[in-house]
Amino acid sequence: MMLARTHTLRSLNKHVSRASFATAPKKYAESRPDGGGPGGRSSNPGITVAVFGAGGFLGRYVCSNLGEIGSKTYIGNRGDEFELRHLRPMFDLGRSRFVFYSARDRDSMAEVIADADVVVNLIGKYYETKTLSDKPSFPYIDYKTNYSFEETNVEIAKTIAELCTEMQVDNLIHVSSLAASPDSKSEWARTKFAGECAVKEAYPWATIIRPTQLFGYEDKLLNFFANQAAMAPFGYVPMVDGGQALTQPVFMDDVANVITNVVGNAEGYEGKTIDCFGSRDFTYKELAEFVYDITSQYPELIDVPKSVMLNIAKITQFQPNPMMTPDLVELWSEDYVAKSPEWYESQVGADKVLTMADLGVEATPIEKIAFRYLHRFRKGGHFVLAEGYHGIHQEK
Repeated sequence: MMLARTHTLRSLNKHVSRASFATAPKKYAESRPDGGGPGGRSSNPGITVAVFGAGGFLGRYVCSNLGEIGSKTYIGNRGDEFELRHLRPMFDLGRSRFVFYSARDRDSMAEVIADADVVVNLIGKYYETKTLSDKPSFPYIDYKTNYSFEETNVEIAKTIAELCTEMQVDNLIHVSSLAASPDSKSEWARTKFAGECAVKEAYPWATIIRPTQLFGYEDKLLNFFANQAAMAPFGYVPMVDGGQALTQPVFMDDVANVITNVVGNAEGYEGKTIDCFGSRDFTYKELAEFVYDITSQYPELIDVPKSVMLNIAKITQFQPNPMMTPDLVELWSEDYVAKSPEWYESQVGADKVLTMADLGVEATPIEKIAFRYLHRFRKGGHFVLAEGYHGIHQEK
């Protein structure tokens, strides 16, 4: 296949004899021996990174870290260039390159990769995107799937991995999920697992990052509960099967730091699987109550059977950026947590599954972060918590 660019030739034998896994992770802001500068912003760490899915929730924080360490970064962009303009200030002038591509065009994806040393795949969507199309018969308009879970989580991931092999890219970081399972009732989770398998088959030395649900400023988790309460008819918020399934949210910045640490020592983590999870687990009901304790919203949480919630979600799935879909109902009715600490400690050998702690990243407690972006749902914001503020304000 003719590629759109001339790429730097790399040795295929590089992956036959690999350096042993480094147990002591390097601080990602340190200067590299083949780089320039003291390390950090305005330095040249001597590494080029291509990022797919940079416009997503996690992607912006990964890009921020890459800009902070001075990496030259190629950012894949499927739409108008202004859609990703918020990423430009994260990089020094000339250290970022935005490349248009189509996920159905291998050559354009190869242009994003170009001469990158490391490729990071963050592509993913919690719902299948839809689009309007023409129909020959009445009503002459059809509502069809644009990108399915299969295409997004498996086919695109496989294409990126195959291109990395063909173009002899040094390292590939693929972000999957801890919910990935062939036995899940959620198609999203099943295709995430299939995507992992496809990536490993096409690029066996890929590093797989598997986070639990992400929380952070733009999340679809804690903000979901707060938004639900703000829009709840008659003050009721439905909980799938009473919200008894478990979740173990992880701070998005912690996962971004893990990815950046892997970029800084990619050879040391080749072929490894890294699980990223929070410091404690919650039921969804406990998580909702935690959110409402911060926001001072006190809706009534009602137990809705999964079968009923599925029927409701069949309607709400047609909203732009839907808050609930049938597949999300399936996902939120299953436990979304890591394995026990004893299980991770028992792992030995080359196939040992790592955690954030193995990369020197400590899980940030959800209690330390949530107030920062949830207090805006309070009537009066955080000012209502300041004793005497209103009286002093009125006197002035």
